[in-house]
Amino acid sequence: MANMIRGLSENGGVVFCGVDSTEIVREAERIHKTSATCSAALGRLLTGASMMGMMQKDASDRITLRMKGDGPAGSVIAVADGFGIVKGCIDYPQADLPTRADGHLDVSGVIGHDGILTVIRDNVNLHDPYVGQIPFASGEVAEDLTHYYAVSEQVPTVCALGVYVDTDLSIVCAGGYLLQLLPGATDEEITQLEKNIAAMPSVTEMLRAGKTPEDMMMMAMEGFNPNVLDEHTVSYRCDCSRERTEAVLIGLGRKELERMRDEEPSCEVVCHFCNKKYQFDLNEILEKVDREAENKAE
Repeated sequence: MANMIRGLSENGGVVFCGVDSTEIVREAERIHKTSATCSAALGRLLTGASMMGMMQKDASDRITLRMKGDGPAGSVIAVADGFGIVKGCIDYPQADLPTRADGHLDVSGVIGHDGILTVIRDNVNLHDPYVGQIPFASGEVAEDLTHYYAVSEQVPTVCALGVYVDTDLSIVCAGGYLLQLLPGATDEEITQLEKNIAAMPSVTEMLRAGKTPEDMMMMAMEGFNPNVLDEHTVSYRCDCSRERTEAVLIGLGRKELERMRDEEPSCEVVCHFCNKKYQFDLNEILEKVDREAENKAE
């Protein structure tokens, strides 16, 4: 069943993307064994990246979000393709902090209040990726993505993200939405949207009440007669492979491979995104490097 939708207001001035990312965040927690606060931090970034990936112009495009702050979690990374398929990792998945005074998980504390959000857009039609960087607005993720759109892309955006973690660390629900104003929006439309957003419960409250991404859209865009453009099924999926991992090793160059071989003839490479392990014989890798060099020389 589809868990992400994209919608457009009747007049074409407001675009919406919403997702129920519960299964995505559950898979991330299963792989990375995250603490409650890190589940919320990584889960929010994965949710945002999935929607941003889906909203790219070309399905072959790719987007990477990286939040590096002064909190105990270290760097948090999420990568999404043009279909909203996403993967992610976090430096210290077991880092945790006490809940805040209001009872909520301290996401900004575990990521850090001071830091840099980096957005990398790999566009199939461009030789070099676009890289945008801005200081954190808060470290809460949704506010930082909203700030990024306003500063780096000059697109008025509302971003809401949520992850509800139970006391046993299981993920009860997760999701979010992105709402963007296209050029030409009137002051009246902006005011109406602000009223709609202010009246909405939090993302996790809506999901726990059984609301769908389409329900979120209808609430956020009340008065705009929105229509669903398309529906998608998005998931957490790593695209690593033995071939791609071997190519990375070969890319290190003969000198570095020889140094590694002299220390240990075999090596194990672990994927940061899915924890899959690949075993290689470095002597065999060096033989491939030599064969490739010979083929180029002919």
